[in-house]
Formats: sequence, C-alpha cells, structure tokens
Amino acid sequence: MNKLPLQIRVQILTMLCEGSSMRSISRITGVSINTVSKLLVDAGLACAAFHDKAVRRITSRAIQCDEIWSFSYAKQKNVKFAKAAPEAAGDVWTWTAIDADSKLIVSWHVGDRSQYTGTSFMGDLKARLANRVQLTTDGHKAYLKAVAEVDFDADYAMLNKIFAATSAGPGRYSPAACIGTIKETIKGHPDPDCISTSFVERQNLTMRMSMRRFTRLTNAFSKKFENHCHALALYFVFYNFCRVHKTLGATPAMASGLIDRVMKMTDVVALIDAANPVPAVRGSYKKGVAAQISN
Repeated sequence: MNKLPLQIRVQILTMLCEGSSMRSISRITGVSINTVSKLLVDAGLACAAFHDKAVRRITSRAIQCDEIWSFSYAKQKNVKFAKAAPEAAGDVWTWTAIDADSKLIVSWHVGDRSQYTGTSFMGDLKARLANRVQLTTDGHKAYLKAVAEVDFDADYAMLNKIFAATSAGPGRYSPAACIGTIKETIKGHPDPDCISTSFVERQNLTMRMSMRRFTRLTNAFSKKFENHCHALALYFVFYNFCRVHKTLGATPAMASGLIDRVMKMTDVVALIDAANPVPAVRGSYKKGVAAQISN
C-alpha cells in the first residue's frame, strides 16, 4: 500500500488548518485532489475519535456557546434549484462551546439550527464537564429548551443583542450594527460580569479565517457534508492541542490541564496511522502460513 511521506502529509494537514483550499494544496504539494480528500477523511475520523476521548472531565468556571453558519453544496434558498443536490445540501450550523479561561473548545456539534440539534449539543457539553459552570449563550430560543431537556446544572444567562433598525440595501452583506445588549438570567445566579459571548464569537472568526470552506463569497464551500464535518474535526484538534494561543502562551489543552506539551502535526499523523494500521504484506502472510503447515 502506497503512503505519502510524513513531511508531505504534515504539510497537507497544516495547510488545511491554515486557510488553504484543497485544490491549492494539491497544486502546491504535487499530489492529486483525491489524495488530499482521502487524507482529510482519515484525519477527520481520527481527530473526532481523539477529541471525544481526550476532552473529558473539564473543570471550568464559565462556558460560552454560539453557532456559526456555513453551507454544503448550495445555500438553503438555492437547494431547490440545484442539480442533483444531495440530501444534506443546504445551510450547515456548527455549534461551539468554549471555556472562557483556557479558550478550550469543549464541545462542538454540526447540524441545523433547530432545538433538536441544540439538545444534542447541550447533552454532549454537559457530559464533558466536571463541575457546575456559568453558561452564557446568545438569544437563540433553541438554547432554552435544550438546557432544560438535558437538565444542565449551570448558572445560565442569555446575552440578547439589540441591532439598529436599518434596512438592508442592494449589495449589502454585513448584518445591522449592534447598538446594545440585554443580559437575561435564565437559571441560577450567574455573575453579571461574566455574562458574555465575546470569546466564542472571536473563536468563530478564527474558524472562518482558518478553514477555506468557511470563507464567504467564494466557491471554496463544502461540496459534501461529510467532508465539512471532517474538516471541523481536524481543525478543533489543531486549535485545542497544536496551536499556541497568543494570550495564553500555550495551547488551550495545556491551559486546561489535558496535556503537558504542544502537540505537533506529526502527532495527528500518528493518530491517523493508529486508526488505519498498514495491513500485513500478502506474500509474508502466505510464507508464514506455509511454515506453520510444514511444522
């Protein structure tokens, strides 16, 4: 079985996490686009399993949650006009939960923006925490039922933003200006000074800058929902374990006590190799069987 050299695989994975498109990676590294895609799938599966196992029993003071929009194959409004659109085509929302102190992405979930997806997200977040936290979300109503349904033990508050009543003219893309916020206590006794979503919103910007498929107004969007999820799984392991946070001087995983060193992309390649062991050579297998029979 042919395998790319370690240096090339590290380069491809690093470029995937630093804003390069798959076709640009193919051109720069001199490998086929199918090879890049295959490596992304392998990395996504290995990284999702690693995050699920490693990010557990997190001790946190405050958790912030938010959702970030993207789409697969076509925007939701254009799916009905798209040719041979797959079942998962349309808007895709990534729900993220960040620890305000360590900047660790504790939980993430991909789906729509419904209350059902919110419940799955909150259930996963709850299972990864070791103590009662202060939880802050935006004003999305799905959070209300989601927190109640999973019986989330938290001091919970919502941060509702007030936007200027300006009409969106032709060619306008950015949302209306935020002119204020309202802090609303939902459950428990949250500290008003800690009711914020600034860190998670800043992390969402980092996501847009770090993954080409999240870049607006380009044709680099995800063509397959599954690849979208694989790219996210790779990114979150890179963000949590490999990327040194400037204000922390360490990775979020180090700041939260999950690990005592900065992981390298070679470690991610090792995760892939561990999940996909190279099969034994057929000729050696036959030779071994023959030796057993002769004995």
